[in-house]
Amino acid sequence: MATGNGNGGTSAGSTSGSGLGSLAGSANVGTSSGNSSSGAGLLFPSIVELNVGGVHYTTTLSTLTRDPDSLLGQMFTGRWRPGQVQQPVLRDSKGKYFIDRDGVLFRYTLDFLRNQKLTLPENFHECERLKQEADYFQMAEMRTTLLAATSAANALARLAIQQPTSSDMSADENEQDLIAAGDIPSPPAELAVALPRSSGYITVGYRGTFAFGRDGLADVKFRKLSRILVCGRVALCREVFGETLNESRDPDRGATDRYSCRFFLKHTFLEQAFDMLQEAGFQCVASCGSGTASAGTDIKPGMDSEENRWNHYNEFVFVRR
Repeated sequence: MATGNGNGGTSAGSTSGSGLGSLAGSANVGTSSGNSSSGAGLLFPSIVELNVGGVHYTTTLSTLTRDPDSLLGQMFTGRWRPGQVQQPVLRDSKGKYFIDRDGVLFRYTLDFLRNQKLTLPENFHECERLKQEADYFQMAEMRTTLLAATSAANALARLAIQQPTSSDMSADENEQDLIAAGDIPSPPAELAVALPRSSGYITVGYRGTFAFGRDGLADVKFRKLSRILVCGRVALCREVFGETLNESRDPDRGATDRYSCRFFLKHTFLEQAFDMLQEAGFQCVASCGSGTASAGTDIKPGMDSEENRWNHYNEFVFVRR
């Protein structure tokens, strides 16, 4: 894989304020420039702000163009391979370059471009979707690394439920013999995936009320939840809730060996969250609740006084040992 696009990154600094005059114009410039070393610098700033499916990233032009054969490399240099369908580079309402892909998974694509290796959180369950992202962005090395890692992980998982071949051979010895014989591919050194499930706590909280009929009628129509909050170790939260976990409010995305109380879910179905915790082996060990309404509190738009009286906050503590 190419290690950079130095000419594009260097010349971009002097034109950091310039953008794309038009989509058609940018495509024509990139195509006609051929092997011109200044094409990317004329089109894009050296620091690039991205909006990927609603998740914002900031990176350098040299990082995005590190693999010139990838879709990102072609988009942000304007130099397309013969026969390649040109993808327009769009902007959102705030001027960020918009890419209509999974914003959460894009962090792994960007990390691979930065570090030339793939590091996934423990118990990562979205390998198939990440393969789709690698295919879309035409990143062959990233896909090869991911395929090798998932093949090794699946083989080791199958081995974990098998009995030893003889009474005097431990499971570890059996595993090492299979790896040495080539039956199980060894995981690549550049990929970190932890197979065993780890123990820990996850706390789920929500603010809610009850919707009543019009004019203060006493019949309760349904429970209203504004947001389901999640706190705990980052790796555990990602393992349990997967793509339903919204990390947009968490300022330190990327690290897995830390704790955060800034997660929330993309849905408001409390029972769905409980089902996902139960399927991951968690059990509820504690809960508490309290009312949050106040007589002097202004009523929010769309909420009547009766609903405001029934505001409450509940928390549930789940553990997996």
